[in-house]
Amino acid sequence: MAESHTYEALADEWKRPAGIFVLVDVRGVAGDQIRSIQRRFDPKLAATNPPHLTLVGSSGLGPIAPGTSEAEMRERIARIAEAVRPVTVTFGRPLRFMQRDIVVLPLSPHGPLRELHERIGRSGLSFLPTRFPFTPHVTLSFFRTLPRGELRELLAERVDEPFAIDHLRFSLTDDPLPVRNLFELPLTGHEDRGEGGRCADGGVHSR
Repeated sequence: MAESHTYEALADEWKRPAGIFVLVDVRGVAGDQIRSIQRRFDPKLAATNPPHLTLVGSSGLGPIAPGTSEAEMRERIARIAEAVRPVTVTFGRPLRFMQRDIVVLPLSPHGPLRELHERIGRSGLSFLPTRFPFTPHVTLSFFRTLPRGELRELLAERVDEPFAIDHLRFSLTDDPLPVRNLFELPLTGHEDRGEGGRCADGGVHSR
């Protein structure tokens, strides 16, 4: 099924090639709630990274080429960040993708979130290849094989609190070296990138 191939990108996200990823941290109430869920169901994941979605590097676009200078990234992405207004996103129900124990909170791959993703893709930066279409998500459980009862409990969790996509964090990965955060850009623009209501797989709307 197409969905199973799409969500294989989640596994690839934890086998990262050397490259630069563009992340959005889930902060505020939603971030606290997700971190609490991760600590309960997958403590190793909770200790590895803050709750985040990978806007560039896992699906749709591969990582930015590792030799790209910070100056070039700032020059090309700053103009986007200065033009695009923050958006508020809401999560869909937790999903377990086919034949795997990874559970994620999906976000809508359409509307302003996709437009921001594609705009970065048109920035002129060089990206490594990826096999998968854009599938934004936040991971709840990755490392553990959950017993059936715990899996049911996790899939019943809900994160109803929206969170703001109001920044872009650039992170260099070169396994087995530790991940290195490079810089962060706020989204400060006033463009109206469209609106969308909440849907079954998450929603996005401009603030």
